[in-house]
Amino acid sequence: MLLEFIAVIVAGVGGGGVGHLLRRLSARRLPEWLTPAGAASAMLAMVIYLEYSWAPRYTAGLPDEIIVVSQNQHSVWYRPWTHVVPLTNRIIAVDNRIRQRSTANPDLVRTGVILQERWALTMGFESIFDCANARRTDMTANMRMGEDGLPQNAEWYQLAEEDPFLLAACEGGAHGGQPEEG
Repeated sequence: MLLEFIAVIVAGVGGGGVGHLLRRLSARRLPEWLTPAGAASAMLAMVIYLEYSWAPRYTAGLPDEIIVVSQNQHSVWYRPWTHVVPLTNRIIAVDNRIRQRSTANPDLVRTGVILQERWALTMGFESIFDCANARRTDMTANMRMGEDGLPQNAEWYQLAEEDPFLLAACEGGAHGGQPEEG
């Protein structure tokens, strides 16, 4: 956040400097407001660039085993450019680095889920996916596994059979890979 603030300030100084230089080269025939307008324009352009580039920069740094399954996009009135191109403010990813298939019930896959929002700490938790019945439950402290391999005290969420969340967990997503036995 501090680096982005510094980048916006530097862009403002650069934009103001370009406006001032153009005014000097024109022997002061260009209006005086060109310098602050150049600074403001450069700062606004930098803020817009940083807002739109955070999600691609974040996902580019993820290992191949972490598969992005959802990007929440929104538009708001105080950012009119988001009505042209919606802004990503949240990412959900499946972390298959800790993926395990149940030996008692091979239709169950336990994997990690990562939630990342702009300007927020990364949140992670584990989920169990029932690949045969297209549903998911989140691991909790009081959840126990039964002898049949099914979690007890689980609150299941039904998913569509083609849900990218389900496919990434059950099939390993676009990167494939065999599940670990566990």
